[in-house]
Amino acid sequence: HPEALQAIASVVPPGGAVITGTPHRIPDSGGGDSLYTNAVAVLNDRGVAVAVYDKHHLVPFGEYVPLRGWLPVERLAQGRGDFTPGLGPQTLSIPGAPPVSPQICYEGIFPGDAAAAAEPAAWLLNITNDAWFGTSAGPHQHLAIARLRAIETGLPLVRVANTGISAVIDPYGRIRVHLALGVAGVIDTGLPQALEPPLYHRVSDWPFAAAVLALMLAGFWRRRATACQRPTP
Repeated sequence: HPEALQAIASVVPPGGAVITGTPHRIPDSGGGDSLYTNAVAVLNDRGVAVAVYDKHHLVPFGEYVPLRGWLPVERLAQGRGDFTPGLGPQTLSIPGAPPVSPQICYEGIFPGDAAAAAEPAAWLLNITNDAWFGTSAGPHQHLAIARLRAIETGLPLVRVANTGISAVIDPYGRIRVHLALGVAGVIDTGLPQALEPPLYHRVSDWPFAAAVLALMLAGFWRRRATACQRPTP
């Protein structure tokens, strides 16, 4: 919508950008109707979308209905039809800011998926709507999970939640500044410095998986050896 883009461009500082969430229409390669993704768009000071990230971890029944051909239900979130998943983690270039790896809503709960390994990012961005949870423990739990992504990647994380809790988190997982749940306001602060990539970010879950497999094999071998040593009645 040109009018909306012009309105956004009018508040963007020269050389800066606005990062916002939006449904993103993409053509169907099969020639059918257009597909839609849940996306993050980066708009420059001319109202031009210079980068777009499409969410790839979709929420079942919130953004799509699993086994739609078998289940006669609609998704719980407003709107009709299903969102289409994106291709995976991505690093976006932003005018006036370091490159960022975005996460939309509950994509922030997946370890090892917070940043694209092939495209180094300088910070993480988590955009979310936690209004679903009201004033329950949900927004607090979601914030705690997001802090782990900062620690795992060694990157600062900016969290923007429309009803809270919004925060700027350093790569040690410490909350530098925040807006409490249900509080409207603006955070104007510097971006914490990133660290060297921690070991977990470099190797992911493979060492842990190998250790679990080794323990299972050792337990199986010990149990079998013990059974073989038992006297026959």
